[in-house]
Amino acid sequence: MAGQGRVRKAACGFVAAGLLALSGCTVGQAPPDTTRQEIQRTLDARAAAVLDHDAGAFGTSGAGGAAGREEFENLADVPLRSWEYRLTEVRRTGDRATADAQLRYRIDGYDTAPVTTARTLELAERDGRWYVTADRPGRDGAQQLWQQGDVDVVRGEHSLVLGVGQDRARLRQIASDADRAVPAVSAAWPGRWAGRVVVLVPDSLDAMGRLLGAPAAGYRGIAAVTTGETGGSGAAPADRVIVNPEAYGALGGFGRRFVLTHETTHVATRAHTSPATPMWLSEGFADWVAHRGTGRTAGQTAPELQRAVRAGDVPRGLPADEDFRFGTQADALARAYEGGWLACELIAERWGADALTDFYRAVGAQPRDEVAVDQALRKVLGTNLEAFTQAWGDYVRARLR
Repeated sequence: MAGQGRVRKAACGFVAAGLLALSGCTVGQAPPDTTRQEIQRTLDARAAAVLDHDAGAFGTSGAGGAAGREEFENLADVPLRSWEYRLTEVRRTGDRATADAQLRYRIDGYDTAPVTTARTLELAERDGRWYVTADRPGRDGAQQLWQQGDVDVVRGEHSLVLGVGQDRARLRQIASDADRAVPAVSAAWPGRWAGRVVVLVPDSLDAMGRLLGAPAAGYRGIAAVTTGETGGSGAAPADRVIVNPEAYGALGGFGRRFVLTHETTHVATRAHTSPATPMWLSEGFADWVAHRGTGRTAGQTAPELQRAVRAGDVPRGLPADEDFRFGTQADALARAYEGGWLACELIAERWGADALTDFYRAVGAQPRDEVAVDQALRKVLGTNLEAFTQAWGDYVRARLR
């Protein structure tokens, strides 16, 4: 018993010594670094100022120089529902810091979820507060329209057109074309989608490239493109249709309406378009929707492919994804689009328009592998890829000979 008491006393002495040692470790310890939280507060104030169109509060957060103040003014007419910054990384050196953040914003009445873009912000600390000194696109981030000039806003019945350096009459015409496109797409694509579209119109081809974060030369001759995330639950934000003002401006009335209907189809089908969806189906379906009810002949719709067929050059297989790459020779690119359109027309004619949309959804629901299209063909149309490809070739010859 006596021995046990000594052990107990010794143990108690060890614990006491340990507590003293632990308490001694905290003496002189540096306070926690609150830089991240302080910068987030600055960015929260900046976001609130943008939403409230409060120039004074925006300046208090640090406008980011003359360029930052100009961008704030350029946003004045854009109907924003939300605007926030989410920090991903902060690097501090003395009273300077660089912050990487995700800017998340929604346009009121159009975006069901935030649009996200990477931003890099430079900040300086003065009197215990952080101020934004610069705000630029982050890694892999693209320029935003309001960074290119004052944004002019035109509202249509089903569309919102945002333009920089454009005549308002031209923006109203684009809104009118988009308003015609939306119901045409809804008639061809049954089911839930936003039923509205946002169109961005920069002032040049180069400006278009900056919005896309890609070399402008690759889009020369392309009248418009659609940006957005593929797949998902349907809660993805409304895509942006970005117009190439040079190529779009050279089109006639039919061409402009066709382009906006095609691109609006991509907006409608985005939630059901996945990495498993081949380009011949996504682009062919958009062309099929845009050509519905136009009364144009197959030769008028597919002139390049018709020339090839009449010269004895019938394609051996459905267009491959690489055939649709921007920068491809114009005639080859046209044949790829025309071949995709005829594949979708074949399905609609032989199996029905509802079967075509069911097939589109079935392909998009598949994992990305080599048998996705074949499985969807078997499930929805009762055929297989080999038989369908043969039927498509026969159909191309019959329609274009």
